[in-house]
Amino acid sequence: MDITADIPFPTESKARISNVVREYGKRLWSFVRKKVKSNEDADDILQEVWYQLSNLVDVDALESTSGWLYRVARNKVTDSYRKKTPDLIDISDEDELQVKEILLMDDSSPEMELFKKMFWEELMGALEELPSNQRDVFVWNELEDLTLQQIADKTGENLKTIISRKAYAVKHLRRSLEFLYDEINNR
Repeated sequence: MDITADIPFPTESKARISNVVREYGKRLWSFVRKKVKSNEDADDILQEVWYQLSNLVDVDALESTSGWLYRVARNKVTDSYRKKTPDLIDISDEDELQVKEILLMDDSSPEMELFKKMFWEELMGALEELPSNQRDVFVWNELEDLTLQQIADKTGENLKTIISRKAYAVKHLRRSLEFLYDEINNR
């Protein structure tokens, strides 16, 4: 089936999109399939990604085609979680839901379990991008419940250095996981 048949663009744009679909189709489908419940869900999400790609005016202008495709796919997966669990928690404007609260919820629905799995995968990936000293401070403080002073004592570093490393780690993680925070808080 040629997904580019109905695209109202010049032939070279259709050819470029067809090449992108051929080049990334199987890998992108596998990526999406790991994050959803069924093959049908993966197919639906991938169809949305290809549709969004076909709506780009200039595919060649993408700085990183693979980066764009995976970002759109990840966003579509997150959108699918939100659509399936719209009443997860009633959130008033003043009471923004925190990720920690979601992860500690007793909700064991398949959608929530998939979301938690996706969150942890994204968190671990984002942590791996950090320099080891920033990653260690964040893990010790947030996941192992050491105080920043205890970490400073443990490493022999100045407390201000530890505070700074934690701040850099948090800033990076917020940027990396922003799409999840936005989906949780329905921004």
